[in-house]
Amino acid sequence: MTLSRKSVIAWALYDWADSAFATTVMAGFFPVFFKEYWSDPGAMNESTFYLGLANSAASVIVAALSPVLGAIADRGSARKKFLILFTFLGAVMTGGLWMLAQGEWRMAVLFYVCASVGFAGGNIFYDSLITGVADETRVDYVSALGYALGYIGGGLLFLVNVLMYLYPGFFGIGSRAMAVRISFLSVAVWWAVFSLPLFFFVKEPAADEKSGARRAVVQGIAQLADTLRDIRHMKVAGIFLAAYWLYIDGVDTIIRMAVDYGKSIGFDSASLITALLMVQFIAFPAALLYGLFARRIGAVRAVQIAIAGYSLITLLAFFMRERWHFFALAAMIGLFQGGIQALSRSLYTRLIPRGKSAQFFGFYNMVGKFAAVIGPALMGTVTLVTGNARYGILSVLALFVAGGVILSRVDFTEGRRIADRYL
Repeated sequence: MTLSRKSVIAWALYDWADSAFATTVMAGFFPVFFKEYWSDPGAMNESTFYLGLANSAASVIVAALSPVLGAIADRGSARKKFLILFTFLGAVMTGGLWMLAQGEWRMAVLFYVCASVGFAGGNIFYDSLITGVADETRVDYVSALGYALGYIGGGLLFLVNVLMYLYPGFFGIGSRAMAVRISFLSVAVWWAVFSLPLFFFVKEPAADEKSGARRAVVQGIAQLADTLRDIRHMKVAGIFLAAYWLYIDGVDTIIRMAVDYGKSIGFDSASLITALLMVQFIAFPAALLYGLFARRIGAVRAVQIAIAGYSLITLLAFFMRERWHFFALAAMIGLFQGGIQALSRSLYTRLIPRGKSAQFFGFYNMVGKFAAVIGPALMGTVTLVTGNARYGILSVLALFVAGGVILSRVDFTEGRRIADRYL
């Protein structure tokens, strides 16, 4: 395959586009605003529980849809159409958050869940399109480029949003609350605009058998059954998915719940938001450097090191007391976050049939989203039951340990050999 520079950049720019949701909304302002504005600021543990349930609900929906949508996309050559659909859902629901008044936590949860479904659902088809722009020799680089652009793009908008939040008067905004609401609207516009290059310049890989929309649905459901049988026979891919299920659960939980945890143990919102901004600008070069690091020591070992790093971060978070502790842990997260996500995606491509990439990435995203059901709900429930958010964050450590142990048992050479049988 000859790499097209235009198509590679256009593909990677979608990460630039939708990462604004992950930074400004999911990790940054939504947890703060949910605690201080939409729900009762005096009930910290309860709001942690509800936020965890909201994240888990979105994950359940996407997890249930992922394998069917992936199969349908492969059969109907409709990956870009589904990506446009989920992008529209995510952007519209995110923009809708700016309309919600104080105390409307139920509507905030509904809009957030729908936007999260758009974000996660779109990534099923975005991930699957990587096989149309990169071959196996370049997939690590292209995958890392996507995450790197995601961090810098999401970080740039997040920087503007943070400045609006810290200095609303400078921007002619009446209050911090209004600055946050405008930030939600800016994410919607950013997401929609920077998705356009992928829609126009990335050529969708042709399906082996083209079908009309209705027939694609029927065939896609039937193909789902085939995928279940394939996964059962592709034992190496199954072991990898089990490991990924556990350790990426921990990563996603920390991304979504870090600010909520910081608020629960008494840190001020401005410090927490500033620390998250720092993560973005550390993660940008770190994602690229981690790809080079993986070339030297191997992608599998690099992922294992990242899992160990996250385990240490989670343990240290339990003992965190000072504001600078949160900044130090944020810097550590920035070093590993892009690497573990990008390399996990590229490792998976080595274990699946290239002609069924959307179908198998449906399973990949399903596993990731079902994992994200467990983590936030686990943290929220432990926090509510114990009355102490520190025990909630500590519970996440078990996910990293178990995931690392299972990953050590994956034989990637055998996995590639099995996948090649399906070509």
